[in-house]
Amino acid sequence: MLLYLVRHGETDWNLQHRIQGSTDIPLNGTGREQARATGVLLAGRDWDAIVSSPLSRALETATIIASAAGLATPTTIDSIVERNYGDAEGLTDAEITERFPGDTPVPGRETREQVIERVLPALMAIAESHPDEAVLVVSHGGVIRSVLNAVDPETKHGMITNGSVHSFSYEDGSLRLIAFDDPIEAESLDCATEDLDEQNAIERRETAGTQA
Repeated sequence: MLLYLVRHGETDWNLQHRIQGSTDIPLNGTGREQARATGVLLAGRDWDAIVSSPLSRALETATIIASAAGLATPTTIDSIVERNYGDAEGLTDAEITERFPGDTPVPGRETREQVIERVLPALMAIAESHPDEAVLVVSHGGVIRSVLNAVDPETKHGMITNGSVHSFSYEDGSLRLIAFDDPIEAESLDCATEDLDEQNAIERRETAGTQA
């Protein structure tokens, strides 16, 4: 079966480079346009279901996509919610540098390993409940980055932009990456804004190899 992971559209905190994590920030106008553009592109393929993180930015993205693709109301799954960044949530790049310089630990921050411990079983359960089907999963940049690192650890992946789509297959109990930025993404880049690492100083720091 096929799983397509979609990052939600832009929010004001994305635009301001504030870390969101588990904080429930809604889409802004640009984010809704990104969701509509992604929905139109995805409507050109056949889908069997759509599931979403319960956070409003993901659920609204999923609802817009579902409407465009002729799918039923998205089902929410708590386990695919965004990574919790602890005391860094709500802070800008400059504030993070001031409060947590260098490799200073961030209290309450969920590690990528902890994210995988809850997200991967959830994705497996989705796959196993939809054999031989294609399912859209609308989630978050930190979640998608963690899944990519777990499933395809030898590859350095590029930008994870708002509204981007990443395809995986599920077979014999494991996930395999088909395409980082599925080919439809070449069209959706017209409305893309910034990469996850540009918007999120903690993800950028970890991607560069320095633990926050």
